[in-house]
Amino acid sequence: MSTALRATATIDLNALRDNVRALRARLTGGAGLMAVVKADGYGHGAVPCARAARQAGAAWLGVALPEEAFELRRAGLDGPLLCWLWTPGGPWAQAIEADVDVSVSAPWALAEATAAARAVGRPARVHLKIDTGLGRSGCQPADWPALVAAARAAELDGTARVVGVWSHFACADEPGHPSIQAQLDVYADALEVVERAGLRPEVRHHANSPAALLLPHSHFDLVRTGVAMYGLSPVPQVGSPADFGLRPVMTLSARLASVKSVPGGHGVSYGHHYVTPGPTTLGLVPLGYADGVPRSASGAGPVLVGGKLRTVAGRVAMDQFVVDLGGDRVCDGAEAVLFGTGDAGEPTAEDWARAAGTIGYEIVTRIGARVPRVYVGE
Repeated sequence: MSTALRATATIDLNALRDNVRALRARLTGGAGLMAVVKADGYGHGAVPCARAARQAGAAWLGVALPEEAFELRRAGLDGPLLCWLWTPGGPWAQAIEADVDVSVSAPWALAEATAAARAVGRPARVHLKIDTGLGRSGCQPADWPALVAAARAAELDGTARVVGVWSHFACADEPGHPSIQAQLDVYADALEVVERAGLRPEVRHHANSPAALLLPHSHFDLVRTGVAMYGLSPVPQVGSPADFGLRPVMTLSARLASVKSVPGGHGVSYGHHYVTPGPTTLGLVPLGYADGVPRSASGAGPVLVGGKLRTVAGRVAMDQFVVDLGGDRVCDGAEAVLFGTGDAGEPTAEDWARAAGTIGYEIVTRIGARVPRVYVGE
């Protein structure tokens, strides 16, 4: 006997493959594409998305955390893989043994990586990161020559191989922002230091999803595509996914747990921030902030039910929220679509981002493990 699911996040891997191909077609100068699958593939599932991206020609995979890298290796995904968010005492040796490239932004990180390399008897594959202006990880330009010199010494003693030199944009999603060229200028200076030191990295990479779409002169040897690969526009003020040849990969839907008639003046959900203006029907959607539906979208989040767009009525609770069906007769168990491609009139993740005062990245990434992923096109 089949069991109907309370809610599902349907992941269209064919759309993801098409997105990777569309993004690769935009890259300049022979640049390769790194498929970024951190945060469980932005909520889509790291392993299935990594496999699909590789099938579509992604040359590299990228993750934030060592644990994310090891999950990919355990799943049998080989090939170039960069992990960039490290803290002191991290599993450097395990990464080296798993052939995972590591990011180095400071002397302590290089020291730990090379010590681990000595312990396991093979060099660490290192990407040196320069802070060109984002102000997060990355070596400050004043300290860069010393880090580069230390990395060159590590190459000479066989404990490191400098595979890449990289950085990250702060405002690539704001066309014309003065920081864009300023960062590229700092990066160019950093590359000169690297060359003078005798290092010959395989890949130079600075561009993210918005830069992939808008800044072809920043593509260098490799472009890291995250949210665009999942079919969301990183620059919605410039263009929709369709404008860039992309298609949203995730559709979030649920089955109404209850439909009932109520009189006018009836309070709905905690705090009674919504009161029915007259006799109506209410539908209960069995998804809440424990599933990743943003509470900040209370009273604003759009939902497609019964062929019409509805709005979250009152507050989003931990496990559920209510929509006012306006007296329409909708069956218990009817489908409620929170977001998808938009092709059938349903909202998109960007619509929810506007309703919640956030970005599309957060909307898809926050969908939690209580919502089963159903893969199409595996």
